Amino acid sequence: MARKSLVAANWKMHKTISEAVKFVEELQKLVESLDDREVLIVPPFTALHAVGNALNRGDFFLGAQNCFWEEKGAYTGEISPVMLKDVGCSYVLVGHSERRNIFGETDEMISKKVKALLRAGLSPVLCVGEKLEEREAGQTFQVVERQLKEGLLDIDVQSLAKIVIAYEPVWAIGTGKTASPAQAQEVHTFIRSTIEKISGDKSVAEGLRILYGGSVKPDNVDELMKEPDIDGLLVGGASLEVSSFKRIIEYR
Repeated sequence: MARKSLVAANWKMHKTISEAVKFVEELQKLVESLDDREVLIVPPFTALHAVGNALNRGDFFLGAQNCFWEEKGAYTGEISPVMLKDVGCSYVLVGHSERRNIFGETDEMISKKVKALLRAGLSPVLCVGEKLEEREAGQTFQVVERQLKEGLLDIDVQSLAKIVIAYEPVWAIGTGKTASPAQAQEVHTFIRSTIEKISGDKSVAEGLRILYGGSVKPDNVDELMKEPDIDGLLVGGASLEVSSFKRIIEYR
């Protein structure tokens, strides 16, 4: 069975509630019904409830940009997976390079988040990727393998099937540089083979969706999505304008 692609808009720290609602209302009217792909809108926490209410299609889903790993407690400023499920989320990003590199999140912390999301019945989108100096030192596979193995530590095979992986080379995020389709495909193939080793189950690896993220734009999306192991996209800046994101959703 073919993997259904997933095109995700990560708005990061952009859009007020009214701006977010206007965007999704307009986008849903413009995009025709989708059979072979799904759309994920990942707004800031403040807009989750309103965007969730504005999503009125079965092929559009709501996601959050981060979470904490405890269900509740004295954790000022944090949001739990249970709260995100309650507000209507289906997916949650974990381990985004900005969380790792700006906020100092470790593989161990990210692993706790993955487990907490699975317990809450949510699908984690685990982000992995190397920095420029790591790629130049020939360490791409080593870094990605570590992030996968530690981020998915002690996850059972059944739960692994519910996870989405997003490969986002840090050197290509917001820089205008994009991994070539061949470079991205090479790492996606490696990710799939690593998941097969971790799970011991080829069917889990074959069914897993692996997204590419890193300066995805309307003018490079078609070539990226032609690669056999690229199952979708994690889009940053180009997801902030309706026309731009619509074109990315409608890759061909």
